[in-house]
Amino acid sequence: MTGEFDLIDPSTEKPIGSVHLASVEETDEAIARAKAAAPSWAAVAPGDRARLLRRFADAVDADIDYLADLEVRNAGHTIGNARWEAGNVRDVLNYYSAAPERLSGRQIPVPGGIDVTFKEPLGVVGVIAPWNFPMPIAGWGVAPALAAGNTVVLKPAELTPLTALRLGELALQAGIPEGVFQVVPGAGPVTGARLVSHPDVRKIVFTGSTAVGKTILRGCAEQVKRVTLELGGKNANIVFADADLERAAATAPDGVFDNSGQDCCSRSRILVQRSVYDRFMELLEPAVQAYRVGAPADPDTQMGPLVSAGHRDKVVSYLDDVPIAFAGSAPSGAGYWVPPTVLAPIETAARQWRDEIFGPVVAVVPFDDEADAIRLANDTEYGLSGSIWTRDLGRAIRVSRGVQSGNLSVNSHSSVRYWTPFGGFKQSGLGRELGPDAVDAFTEVKNVFIAT
Repeated sequence: MTGEFDLIDPSTEKPIGSVHLASVEETDEAIARAKAAAPSWAAVAPGDRARLLRRFADAVDADIDYLADLEVRNAGHTIGNARWEAGNVRDVLNYYSAAPERLSGRQIPVPGGIDVTFKEPLGVVGVIAPWNFPMPIAGWGVAPALAAGNTVVLKPAELTPLTALRLGELALQAGIPEGVFQVVPGAGPVTGARLVSHPDVRKIVFTGSTAVGKTILRGCAEQVKRVTLELGGKNANIVFADADLERAAATAPDGVFDNSGQDCCSRSRILVQRSVYDRFMELLEPAVQAYRVGAPADPDTQMGPLVSAGHRDKVVSYLDDVPIAFAGSAPSGAGYWVPPTVLAPIETAARQWRDEIFGPVVAVVPFDDEADAIRLANDTEYGLSGSIWTRDLGRAIRVSRGVQSGNLSVNSHSSVRYWTPFGGFKQSGLGRELGPDAVDAFTEVKNVFIAT
């Protein structure tokens, strides 16, 4: 698919504009520009590259309100979330602006000479961003890649390209040279596939479904191309009997319904110790029913619409053959709305328990003890995130070590901090983003021996 693609406001179903989707030839031209710009960008003095990244961050900071408004209209994000997401891009750029002046190799003792290592940029990096968090996830790939001296071609999702295009404009305004950071909207099977197959693209950063991630991994393997994959999740929120039940129940809706459940870190499975299961459900019901769903531009709104009609229909299809314990409300009329929904009782073999629904739907089951909780949490092909609620520090550590997941929070639902590594176990991904070591994933280590 190439040519013009219409963009729709998910809360009103009204057109907000269109975007040109690149052809294979246009994608090749962008890659050629990135390749041509790579040597000069890699040669920029570390301090100068750092200053340019800080100027890029400053440009984003000055544009936060505009970026947030774009995301509200294009992706249906609540205004509060959209402002946080734009601020996260700014913060990630600032964080990695420190990397160019600290990216160093080693001197290794050897007989007969001196041995040193250098961390060299890869060249052209392709970043394929998703529609659920268009701004921050783009920033997680772009910022460390640029900091390491690579050039970047960013392909935003077809549905949500507007903030990415604006980030490309802001980079140029900040002084990032032409060709160093380009935004190329396009279809996955066209532009995305070409980034994967093009021999001049030396790394792919992809966030999206596990099924598409496997296709990308196979394509990268053909050229022994570096790849970082952040894929699906079916994360567990484990509530023990000794937890602060009131707080655990009050915060559970945010853990799953934030961004309308369109989050690979969504705690879409709640495991509650059997002795407090009934009490937890009594506390959870009013918290879900009070969850405010509505116009995303309203500052009081906690959850907006789903991103598209097709995705709404997919999510709703999971509600046909399963008992609904209770649900919240959602607007009627135009817009891709699904109310916050709690499923129980439910069998752990049910597709609603096992599939990544990627919407505002959560299933709840009881468990007996620590071993049972860990078994249920790990009974999935995914391993991205999750939460553990307990007042027992020893239990928190034991369960954290037992759950097969890349990111866990105790008495919290926070998954992402740009200071710390982020990524999944099992089929939730490959490699890590964010944190102090992310820049290394955008470099090759070169070893040089000098005979003395």
